[in-house]
Amino acid sequence: MNNRTALVTGANKGIGRDIAHQLAAEGLTVHVGSRDAERGRRTVEEIGGGARLMVLDVTDPGSIATAAAQLDRLDILVNNAGIMVDGATAPEADLEGFRRTYETNVFGVLAVTNAFLPALRRSPAPRIVNISSGTGSLTWSADPEHQFASSAGSGAAYRSSKTALNALTLYTAQALASEGFKVNALAPGLRRTDLNARAAESDGDPAEAAAGAVRLALLPDTGPTGGFFSWDGTPAPW
Repeated sequence: MNNRTALVTGANKGIGRDIAHQLAAEGLTVHVGSRDAERGRRTVEEIGGGARLMVLDVTDPGSIATAAAQLDRLDILVNNAGIMVDGATAPEADLEGFRRTYETNVFGVLAVTNAFLPALRRSPAPRIVNISSGTGSLTWSADPEHQFASSAGSGAAYRSSKTALNALTLYTAQALASEGFKVNALAPGLRRTDLNARAAESDGDPAEAAAGAVRLALLPDTGPTGGFFSWDGTPAPW
C-alpha cells in the first residue's frame, strides 16, 4: 500500500463502488463516502484492504464538515454522488425536482470540494474527478444526428445539472491550476446502475466506466486539466 489517499462520494454502489475498489487495488487508502452507514460498511468489507468508511451526505453541511475534519491530507477527490429525479420535458419539469437534482449534482459537488480543499492542498499532486454525463453535453444534445437530441428535453433537470457541473469543473480547474491541481470531468456512458429504469436494464459494465475515472484520478503531472472526457479517454464536447 502506498501513502496516497482518496475519497469517493456515493461509493456504496454502482460506478462509485467500482471506482473505490479499483483505487484500493492500486494500493491507495480509499475513503468510501456513503450516506447510509450500514451500506457503506458492507461496501468497505467487500473491498477490504485500504477501504475506510466515511459517512457523508453531500447535501448536509454538517455531515460534510464532520467528514472533512477527519482528514488532514487528501490526494484524490472523486465527486461521484448523483441523482436523477426528473423525467419530464423542460417546460413542464417540476421545480422542486430541479432543486433536489442541483442540490446533489452541483451544489453538493461544490460544497464537498470546498470542504476538502485544505486537505487536498497538502497533497503534492492533488486530483479532482467529477462524474458527469454525456447527456450534459450541449453540443451532442443540439446535434440532430446524435441520440441525445432525440430525447426532446426529457430529463432536463439531470442533464442541465451535468452541464452546470461541466462548467464548474472547468472554472475550478482554472482557479487551481497554479497549485498543481488536475480537475476533470468524466462522461461514464450508460451503465448498469439504479440511476433510472433505463440504466438498470443496461448491459454497460460500471467497472469499465470506473476505470476511466481512475485514469483521471491517477494522472501524472503532465496530464490534462479542465477537460471533459468520455470513459475511454477521448475528449467529449462541451
